[in-house]
Amino acid sequence: MAEPLWPPSVAQQEAVEPGLIRDFGPWMTAEQRRIYSLCQRFLQDRDEADSATQDVFLKAFQALKRGGTDLEDPARWLTRIAVNTCLDRLRSRKWQFWRRRPSSEDEQTILTMAASTAPEAEDRYFAGQIGERLNIALERLSPRQRAVFTLRHFEDLSLEEIGDMLGLDVGTVKAHMFRALAKLRTDLRDLYGGSR
Repeated sequence: MAEPLWPPSVAQQEAVEPGLIRDFGPWMTAEQRRIYSLCQRFLQDRDEADSATQDVFLKAFQALKRGGTDLEDPARWLTRIAVNTCLDRLRSRKWQFWRRRPSSEDEQTILTMAASTAPEAEDRYFAGQIGERLNIALERLSPRQRAVFTLRHFEDLSLEEIGDMLGLDVGTVKAHMFRALAKLRTDLRDLYGGSR
């Protein structure tokens, strides 16, 4: 029977610097929401983002267990693991077979029943609609374009940092960003006064 990965056994704890193992739980708790949000933006599916987040922390723990990990910037290191995990899942697309989504008729029925005349509810409704439109537009981007756009606009990383994280030169990052923005502008033109 395989040895469980978490909590670490005494042998596993001795194989890694004691402080890293001791601090892994609190560090994971502190980073979990950020990593989940990043995975959610990439994968556009809550269940898949939850599963990917667990994979990220499992991979991080296994890397620490193996040792030899340079942790000058732990948050950036963890972000890189999350990005690679999400890109792997996007490339495989096997998980989409299990994706359950209501039909468009069911979605319309739900939205009709949830309508409210209160301004606050109306504002939330329209913000939700805009968010849904943005999510659909993001799904149409290639995995690299989505990665570059997400890291730049949601994680606020510089183009150089994105290039380092994805193993791309800055010119390639700029090209992916340009194409992503062009596609998003086309898909969302009606939201900012343009015509389709």
